[in-house]
Amino acid sequence: MFKADDDYDFLFKVVLIGDSGVGKSNLLIRFTKNEFNLESKTTIGVEFATRTLVAQDKIIKVQVWDTAGQERYRAITSAYYRGAVGALLVFDITKYATFKNIEKWLSELRDHAEPHIVVMLVGNKSDLVAHRAVSQQEAEAFARKHGMSYIETSALDASNVEEAFRNNVEDIYQLLNRKSITVDDNDTGYGHNDRAGRAPLRIRNDGGKKEQESKEGCCN
Repeated sequence: MFKADDDYDFLFKVVLIGDSGVGKSNLLIRFTKNEFNLESKTTIGVEFATRTLVAQDKIIKVQVWDTAGQERYRAITSAYYRGAVGALLVFDITKYATFKNIEKWLSELRDHAEPHIVVMLVGNKSDLVAHRAVSQQEAEAFARKHGMSYIETSALDASNVEEAFRNNVEDIYQLLNRKSITVDDNDTGYGHNDRAGRAPLRIRNDGGKKEQESKEGCCN
C-alpha cells in the first residue's frame, strides 16, 4: 500500500459501524464519490473506498471501511476493526432500535479496536426529521456519556457528511500530534508515507521516544 508515487503524508483507516439499513454504505459513497444510490444493497462482509483530505497542511489518505450490520457477519467483520484509528457509529434517527443498539456496537468496538480510536456518533437520515424517533438531546447526552462527539447527517442530501468525516480525521490527527510516534510491527491504521515503502508508524505513549526502522510492509 505504501508506494513511492503515492502523494500523501498519512493513511488513516476509518470504519463505519451500526445496524443494517442505517445508511452506512451511502455515507461511504457520498463522502468518497459524492453520489447517492437509492437502490443500494445490503453490504455483505466488508467494502472500502478511499479519499484524500488536507488537514493542517498534511495530505491524509482516508481509507473508509463499511462493515456489514447483520448479526451473522459480525464474527467476520470484527477482524477488520484492528488497525482502525477512527470510527463513525451510525444510527437512523427515524428508528429508535438502531439507536438502542449503538451500546452493543460501541462495546464490540471497544473489544476489538485500538484503545486510542477516535469515535464519532452519527445520526443519519436527517432529511427525514419529520419522522424522527430519536431526539437530538438524547443522542447528544449518549455521546457525552461515552466521550464521543455527535453529528446528524443525510447521505441523501449530503448534509454534514463532509463535516462528519473531516472532523473525525482532524481529531485523529490532533491525537497523533499529542502522542509520540514510533514504528511498530503490528497492523495499525496510522500509516505514515515516507515515499520509501517503510513500515507504518504507530502512536504510543513512550515519553517522546521516536524510532524508525527500514522494513518493507504495509498497513490496513
